[in-house]
Amino acid sequence: MVGEKIKFPKRTIRKVPLEGMTVLLRADYNVPLKSDGTIHDDFRIRASLPTVRRLLRDGCKVVIISHLGRPDGRDPKLSLEPAAQRLAELLKEPVRFVDQTIGPKVKMAIKRAPRRSVIVLENLRFHSEEEANDEGFARALATDSGARYFIQDGFGVVHRDHASTAAITLYLPSVAGLLLETEYVSIIGAMKHPKRPLVAIMGGAKVSDKIQVVDELVDKADTLLVGGAMANTFLAARGINVGSSKYEKDQTETVSAIYQAATVKAGSKLEDFIVLPSDAVVAPSVDQPQLHRAVAINDVNDSDMILDIGPKTTKEFVKTIEGAGTVIWNGTLGYAELAVFAQGSAAVAEAMAGRSDLESIIGGGDTADFAIHWDKKKGDSFSHVSTGGGASLELMANGTLPGIEHLLDA
Repeated sequence: MVGEKIKFPKRTIRKVPLEGMTVLLRADYNVPLKSDGTIHDDFRIRASLPTVRRLLRDGCKVVIISHLGRPDGRDPKLSLEPAAQRLAELLKEPVRFVDQTIGPKVKMAIKRAPRRSVIVLENLRFHSEEEANDEGFARALATDSGARYFIQDGFGVVHRDHASTAAITLYLPSVAGLLLETEYVSIIGAMKHPKRPLVAIMGGAKVSDKIQVVDELVDKADTLLVGGAMANTFLAARGINVGSSKYEKDQTETVSAIYQAATVKAGSKLEDFIVLPSDAVVAPSVDQPQLHRAVAINDVNDSDMILDIGPKTTKEFVKTIEGAGTVIWNGTLGYAELAVFAQGSAAVAEAMAGRSDLESIIGGGDTADFAIHWDKKKGDSFSHVSTGGGASLELMANGTLPGIEHLLDA
């Protein structure tokens, strides 16, 4: 099991007497939607099922709160009703949806619901008080739901101090759900007690977003494989022409500091420790994928855009992964929205998938989306696919998160 030496530091739903109680459950149903308003990917809803089923087994009345998107006031296109419908399909149980978040209608709907039932309330972010961590709003959530306990299971939001992650804990005894516990134990376990060698794969767009994690991984990992637009920033900082590729011009000093820290650790084996692409798949632009070609990294023209790692780099990355005990992957290795530029990411996923001897941790966000859509088992081919992008990065970097700190100690 991933992270078996790690104990979760907070109380969970297993450790409190919830039988027959009304509970307020913070889930993360911030799911991608199609243009017609239906759900594109239900991964986060499926990830909440173990907690919801456990509460139903205990005869609880489960009142679920979540946010969706970034609405400015009420926006019918960002209603949680489709999420409630999908939850009902997955649970094979009725789910009541209330088109308000607080107030008399909420009180009445919860009062009328049977003792063992699920009620989903409307989008928290229809109220600006949610992101403002407003105590009055949090108090209304607690009192109008009639809950005896608050359960935090929205891993994707626990790195933020919002009313439903911070202020709410002032008004209800607060514990963790099963998903939050699994996320913490898996990620902290891989960082603190990895099965060696620990290989970290870093991709995605920005070094600046991941600098703390990269610092932490330079300290903890045995090899760092760098791809995606992040690699472009590393390459440019090392004086290599990246043509018209996307990269961060202002991160030269950051990359230099990363290399200084890595040199202290790896010495003369620096190039084996931080592995940058030796070749790349380029095209004149994202809109001209038919003109793609593979080139050595020193042969990138001014008009070329690097859009994936090349075949030689892919082979090198795969070989490194095949020798790993633990792999942490955060960030796709190319413009993976187009299949022609997703070859590197797909090869890496293939090298990790279904290996019982490997602890494979997929960071949330775009990497999780890619892995789940690539995987015929919807993510089950890996040890752990995180539901949180920013939250998983912050947890790797800091070892804790604000929304976890607010919960009752174990």
